[in-house]
Amino acid sequence: MNEIKEVKEKADKGELIQYIVIKIDDEQYGINIKFIDNIVRMQQITRVPKVDAFLKGVINIRGEIVPVMSVRMKMGLSEDVITGASRIIILKTETGDLVGIIVDQVNQVLTLNEKDIEKVRYDDKKGQSKVSFVSGVGHYDGGLVSILDLDAVVSEKESKEKASSAS
Repeated sequence: MNEIKEVKEKADKGELIQYIVIKIDDEQYGINIKFIDNIVRMQQITRVPKVDAFLKGVINIRGEIVPVMSVRMKMGLSEDVITGASRIIILKTETGDLVGIIVDQVNQVLTLNEKDIEKVRYDDKKGQSKVSFVSGVGHYDGGLVSILDLDAVVSEKESKEKASSAS
């Protein structure tokens, strides 16, 4: 019982962070559990006309309309391949909005200490401000997990920059 209390105390101090480990393509990514509202099985997604290709449409969750996006397509990967393991993760943004992301698989809950997460730095000497979807890399017994930068994933900045540079 004391072990549970110690773990909770460490988590309260910000030393331990829990992540949901997901699979996108052949890579494993971690999503901070504090941003996850719900994980649902794939369901019918209602298409919305004249939106970016990575925005797949909307779904109804508990009477609330939630936009759903393809992380694969946003990252420049191939189109989603929907299987029995595919899920929609409902994220709650810092502004309180809900957004769904399609992932290939949800693997596990992983608790990492802050010191086990290495921040990722990008060298921008060429002036090409590429959007990065990874904020860090976590080390654990089973290997490495890339920590998703949810601000970059749900941001529309990248697609607006592409649209303005195309015109």
